[in-house]
Amino acid sequence: MNAADTAFVFTATALVLFMTLPALALFYGGLVRARNVLSVFMHVFSLACLMSILWLAAGYSIAFGEPGGWWGGLSRAFLNGVTADSLTGSIPEVLFFAFQMTFAIITPALIVGAYAERVGYGFVLLFSGLWMLIVYAPVTHWIWGGGVMSDGGIFGATGTHDFAGGIVVHETAGLAALVIAALLGPRRNRHTPPHQPGLVMMGAAMLWVGWFGFNGGSALAANGQAAMAMVVTHLSAAAASLSWILWERIKFGRASMVGLVTGTIAGLASITPASGYVGPVAAVVIGLIAGVLCQEAVNLVRNRLNIDDMLDVFAVHGVGGIFGTIMVAVLGAGTWAAQLGALAVVGVWTLVATYALVKLVGLVVRLRVDAESETNGLDLSSHGERAYDLNS
Repeated sequence: MNAADTAFVFTATALVLFMTLPALALFYGGLVRARNVLSVFMHVFSLACLMSILWLAAGYSIAFGEPGGWWGGLSRAFLNGVTADSLTGSIPEVLFFAFQMTFAIITPALIVGAYAERVGYGFVLLFSGLWMLIVYAPVTHWIWGGGVMSDGGIFGATGTHDFAGGIVVHETAGLAALVIAALLGPRRNRHTPPHQPGLVMMGAAMLWVGWFGFNGGSALAANGQAAMAMVVTHLSAAAASLSWILWERIKFGRASMVGLVTGTIAGLASITPASGYVGPVAAVVIGLIAGVLCQEAVNLVRNRLNIDDMLDVFAVHGVGGIFGTIMVAVLGAGTWAAQLGALAVVGVWTLVATYALVKLVGLVVRLRVDAESETNGLDLSSHGERAYDLNS
């Protein structure tokens, strides 16, 4: 065990959990209507709790149990055989378990943005739990399943590079979001502005800071690769933020604050798979392209495909993660065949499995709330609380 590496990954683990609680909750909560903000908080917080237990029970073992093959088995279920002295590389395995757990928490939570304001709470919990075990954990094994973060699974053996989750996190969450949004259909009143842009900005700022742990921590060591990953993460986010609002200004004659911070997330998602393999100039290029590309993807999904992915999970996370994974090959850090092959296999599995899970879970619990509950808001109808008491 290396004490410096252990302390570094310990900090990174806290930062990645911070990305979900409270960063993502605030970012999403500010974007919905005031009558639904508590339901978003409930979804995100509840998923953080549920995924933690499921990761212990089976998720970690499926992802990082036995190396090779298409899943890791159940030999490490409930951390069987893992002690305080067990190591993964130069850090305690139990810390590696915790670091990976924060990834398993945020990935299903990202999908919340696609179905906000119209989905039942029971569906959120049951679908997300099954999806993490059936989609996320096996994909994690395919890409990282050799017992280390980067390039350790069966796709890693063929030369696929995904440093911190462009495929594992962002492609899977983005495609799942697209499937659910398409199956749900649009909200009854979909053209409503964010109720609190201030929360959106605060959540995005926290996500930006937390992303240093997400990407930098994926080196699993306090070294130069981790430092470079942090730097390129920051630069891509900055570049994408600026290109997003510049493109807004060109098209609409104004630049919005929500657009600015959405560009930030697009830049962060896009640099994620490449963050361990590229330098500062390449990161700026990735960010500049991502700000325009993801914004155009928003227009495609919303207006041309008429899919109500409410908070643009596919357009920002899905497209950003896929774009960043391809840029690994463009910049010479990986091969086209390996990058595109992994994207294709993971994409098909995610689409098919997500569709099947939505249909299956829909037989057990209600997928969409009734019209009255949707109109009145999920805060009161599903949880009996209001975010704002205007009479107090």
